[in-house]
Amino acid sequence: MSETAGLDRIDRAVINAYQGGFPVVEEPFGPAAAALRNRGVEITAGELLDRVRTLEENGTLTRFGALINAAAIGGAATLVAMHAPEDRFEEIKEQVNGHREVAHNYRREHPHLNMWFVVSVADSDTIGRVLGEIEAETGQETYNLPKRQEFRVEAKFYLEGPIPDGDVDRSDLGPTVEPTESETLTPDERDLVVEIQDGLPVTATPYADVAERLGVDTGWVLRTMKRFDAEGKVRRVGVIPNHYALGYTENGMTVWDVPDELLDAVGPEVASLPFVTHCYERPRHEGVWPYNFFAMTHGRSEAESERRIGRIEAVMEEHFEVDGDDWATLFSTEILKKTGIRLGERAEANTGER
Repeated sequence: MSETAGLDRIDRAVINAYQGGFPVVEEPFGPAAAALRNRGVEITAGELLDRVRTLEENGTLTRFGALINAAAIGGAATLVAMHAPEDRFEEIKEQVNGHREVAHNYRREHPHLNMWFVVSVADSDTIGRVLGEIEAETGQETYNLPKRQEFRVEAKFYLEGPIPDGDVDRSDLGPTVEPTESETLTPDERDLVVEIQDGLPVTATPYADVAERLGVDTGWVLRTMKRFDAEGKVRRVGVIPNHYALGYTENGMTVWDVPDELLDAVGPEVASLPFVTHCYERPRHEGVWPYNFFAMTHGRSEAESERRIGRIEAVMEEHFEVDGDDWATLFSTEILKKTGIRLGERAEANTGER
């Protein structure tokens, strides 16, 4: 589906407005629709519900609900790069993908490191074992690139149309809560994470329906969702677009060799660019991987991607003299695996009583 196929003005308004900021109240579609009407988009609660359901059913949305911050739930994840010789690429792909701990795997354009995958585990000590097994099976070295600093994770994809900056936010609605300092989950909280990880039911009362499935009080679900948001366990609640369906097919991982002493200045500046969806510091690997700064961009055309990468380069040049050896862009050319990060196991391992 292209960005324009089948999406009318109201579809675009819904997608732009509610990639976050959805109300956490028992009947959220009413106040969500009212906020759209205040922005000149005439829609009722029932019509908004139908739009979201249709967009999910036709694949424009991957889901409706909470975007969970896996790192705050428990366990660990890391990005790994490796070389897969072309004459063995399919064989190595199957060997890597055969590990259930491998969640995402992409082929990326690079003269040597052409396979990039994410390992997600319940216990950080398991990462070394998994990478050791992959090296033994494939005969290829792995390069572990764990996150050292997170500057931004904000994968939002806007369209031309109403509310182009997505600045509708009704996350203020809902119960008043106090964040806790606990890093572990209670059994009930674990069950809630597992229940909502793939989305909320697209109904008039999604939180009440979740409560019924779990056998708990609706008020507890509302309070816990709000508290998870305040604690950073939930990044946002709203519609989660399928960016490919919206035309964002140019997936470029830009990598930079930033002087270490400049990272704290450069990171927030690059992260503030609206088209940067993920931005991290990761380690170098001497002789193989000279880059320590990752900024992910998405574009709807090669020209748009080039313009966006140019804006990142301009930020870099304000801080140091950039030459061609200081950066690269690795576009993804094939999705090799995408199964999710098994939040249930990570939450289970981080569950206790309090």
